[in-house]
Amino acid sequence: MLTLFFKNEKVAEIPVKPIADEAPVYDRPVKEPENMNEIHELYISKLNLNRDYNETLEELMGNLNLASKKWVYEQYDHMVRINSVVLPGSDSAVVRIKGTKKAVAISTDCNSRYCYLDPFVGSQIAVCEAARNVACSGAKPMAITDCLNFGNPEKPEIMWQFKKAVEGMSEACKILETPVVSGNVSFYNETIGTPIFPTPTVGMVGLIENIDNYVTQWFKNKGDKIILIGETKEELGGSEYLAYFHDLVKGTPPAINVEHEKVLINTLLELSENKLINSAHDLSEGGFAVALAECCITGPNPIGASVDFSLGIDDIYLLFSETQSRVIVTCGKDNLKNVEKSLNDSNLYYQVIGEVGGNFLKINNLIDVDIDALKRTYYTSMERYVR
Repeated sequence: MLTLFFKNEKVAEIPVKPIADEAPVYDRPVKEPENMNEIHELYISKLNLNRDYNETLEELMGNLNLASKKWVYEQYDHMVRINSVVLPGSDSAVVRIKGTKKAVAISTDCNSRYCYLDPFVGSQIAVCEAARNVACSGAKPMAITDCLNFGNPEKPEIMWQFKKAVEGMSEACKILETPVVSGNVSFYNETIGTPIFPTPTVGMVGLIENIDNYVTQWFKNKGDKIILIGETKEELGGSEYLAYFHDLVKGTPPAINVEHEKVLINTLLELSENKLINSAHDLSEGGFAVALAECCITGPNPIGASVDFSLGIDDIYLLFSETQSRVIVTCGKDNLKNVEKSLNDSNLYYQVIGEVGGNFLKINNLIDVDIDALKRTYYTSMERYVR
């Protein structure tokens, strides 16, 4: 039953079965695209990867897929009714529920390149990234709405993309216990017969029981310890790096383990509820280097960081691999042991990789860049492009 309450009084009750189980089902022909083997072929060794990593990072921060959308959202009132607790620019929007200590965190996510390369895995990543984003903000993922955008479903290959995406999304939502409570589908998105990449966008909502426990992505205090949670693998398929610098959308998307993601989410909630961390930011498009730069420059008081660590993989993967289920958190030195205990208890891989402080972002001996330069690029690219 779908039961609706208003001021603690039940005002409506509707059986769910006619809405869901008895809905019409379309059984269109499906066919896996014949070029799937070809687009999965990716030979990194044949690419020219010899670049100045400072320049590489600065260019990525100015890439419109990654750069700040501040120029757009500041043209609208994003503080309607003054309920916004966290303004745009962090992993999730956070909105207070007046008259309570609760708040709602909201995030929308989808990487259409991943879904083009593997619609099942890509849609699972969309669900997990949205859940991870609200969890980084201190909210328990509760439910999703979706916006499923595809080409012409009368083509069996497009219907295959749609079917696989829905199956992947369904499986991920069942594991994370985040039901799909609403959504819409947009078909026939094509130009002269060429379809868009499959884009099953996910809007995730999460609940913060105590608004005092919300977390933002940016670094706060000089001397805070920086911890990278999650293993980094050699996964550049479908990455921002490949698309931007080599004009390639090839390979396979990063692998995703939804059960593991659930453990990570629960651990992030434990850390925020116990006030053990000062910031949390998930790693997604652009990989580690981009995420670390965002931690430095997106807050009201930008601050640098210095990290030095080894992963046993090539530098290109350390910096720009888009391996899933990874988060950068910071904590005060006094809380480090408690944070480590929580991570160990959850059997999560992590490394303490450096400290917050200074005016530069330093990553091993690979990157050493002024954060003011990164900030200028990140915040002005959209306006320069549009104007």
